[in-house]
Amino acid sequence: MKKDIVNIDNKKIKDIELNESVFCLKTFPDLIHQYIRYQNAKSRQGSHKTKSRSEVNGKAKKPFSQKGTGNARQGSSKPPHFRGGATSMGPVNRDHSFSLNKKEKKLALKSALSSKLSTDNIVFIDSLEIDSHKTKNLNLKLQNFSFTSALFVYASDNINENFKKASSNLPRISSLSHKGLNVKDLLSYEKIFIEEKSIEKIAERLS
Repeated sequence: MKKDIVNIDNKKIKDIELNESVFCLKTFPDLIHQYIRYQNAKSRQGSHKTKSRSEVNGKAKKPFSQKGTGNARQGSSKPPHFRGGATSMGPVNRDHSFSLNKKEKKLALKSALSSKLSTDNIVFIDSLEIDSHKTKNLNLKLQNFSFTSALFVYASDNINENFKKASSNLPRISSLSHKGLNVKDLLSYEKIFIEEKSIEKIAERLS
């Protein structure tokens, strides 16, 4: 499949041949949903916790004699029904994440990319390098495209410094390395701008 490569002014530069096994697949909504559940579960902290009987302050020694006091027998001052005692069956630290195999991850990502491309919401751009760090200048250039939110996927390890500074003040605009491309971000933004150098790298990662 051939697609246009445009510049930051939305003017066509050339054509590019896309890898159909990455950008032209059938959409699998159930797999995309499973991948987003996987991402959300991994981001959960699970750090809420209460103290168990081994952690609360108190003595494990028998507080009073077994018989003769008129009180119910007790073996410690740490049980839940004592003031300052442990919490009964309270929350503990846990890991909410679950596993998803590599084939499912790749297929979900390819499915999300194909879905975005089928609705013309992926723009292939020649470069994110700009001459000025002024937000006003970048905003004028981006008005050549029609979107309410956008994600810019860059190829190198570090994004162009001028683009980073200029885009930091624009609402609903984010940038991400091709290495960190994921389903949740693809679906969270209306338009996806993919730098030309990262197209082949994305195809290599998902092939």
